[in-house]
Amino acid sequence: MALFGAIEAGGTKFVCAVGSAASGIAATKTIPTSDPDTTFAAVTEFFQTAGRAHEIAAVGIGSFGPVGVDPASPSYGRILATPKPGWQGTDMLGRIRAFLDVPLAIDTDVNAAALAEARAAGPEVRHLAYVTIGTGVGVGLVSDGRTVHGTGHPEIGHILIRRHRLHGEFPGVCPFHGDCLEGLASGPAVLAAWGSPATEFGDDHPFWTIQVDYLAQLCMTLLLSTMPQRIILGGGVMKQERLFPAVRARTAELLNGYVAGIENARSLDDVIVPPLCIDPPGVVGALLLAEAALTAPSIS
Repeated sequence: MALFGAIEAGGTKFVCAVGSAASGIAATKTIPTSDPDTTFAAVTEFFQTAGRAHEIAAVGIGSFGPVGVDPASPSYGRILATPKPGWQGTDMLGRIRAFLDVPLAIDTDVNAAALAEARAAGPEVRHLAYVTIGTGVGVGLVSDGRTVHGTGHPEIGHILIRRHRLHGEFPGVCPFHGDCLEGLASGPAVLAAWGSPATEFGDDHPFWTIQVDYLAQLCMTLLLSTMPQRIILGGGVMKQERLFPAVRARTAELLNGYVAGIENARSLDDVIVPPLCIDPPGVVGALLLAEAALTAPSIS
């Protein structure tokens, strides 16, 4: 059975792996994200070491972004206008080609995770959105087994939302848009607004009401714009499982019966859910990207 390389390239860490979506992960290593040269030196070392024990047929990358995902564009495989210092313009595919001559594929980290979650959900779920709420807010979309792209990849984490009155004059932390969804609801936004992470808030802290409202606005937007059969809410913030029933209830309240079949929170029990994938979905999705690259090597 062919084995594949996977890289989940995040703003704080790179998770490298060798394996397959079917058989699981044979080897893995987590590398802190520093500057591109240092980070990819460690990536190179991992694959050169793992490659001695496993013949790697292709490599898939699920990357933080924005990143070029159009194979016809000169920016394909490159990091675009990121706030991550030193990474703008980095040729992610070129860095891999420098030491490994195999088919390559790249997509966003959230699109990769969406692929993994769609696989875990089964063939009856044809349209799925994967949301991560952590260091940033990202949304990946899968429709009929393919990630959704247009002129680029979706950046739904940067939609403008209605500010909650309990947030006062908090300006948001997004360096591009200030008080977009990511600027108000990401982990760094929570820390900037309240001085502590969500794990330290009591039951009566206003964070809960605010975060539920922002996430419900996101779910409403997704349902009205793309009609996914499932919305997966993942990331560090969503480890607070008490958010799920409240987000379902607020989403139903905001929709106000406009979407057929969604009248109350119970209607959303099987729609707005935690991740299903047992292994890290970004890594599994990168393995799926690698498998697709092997059957369509021209995209590398």
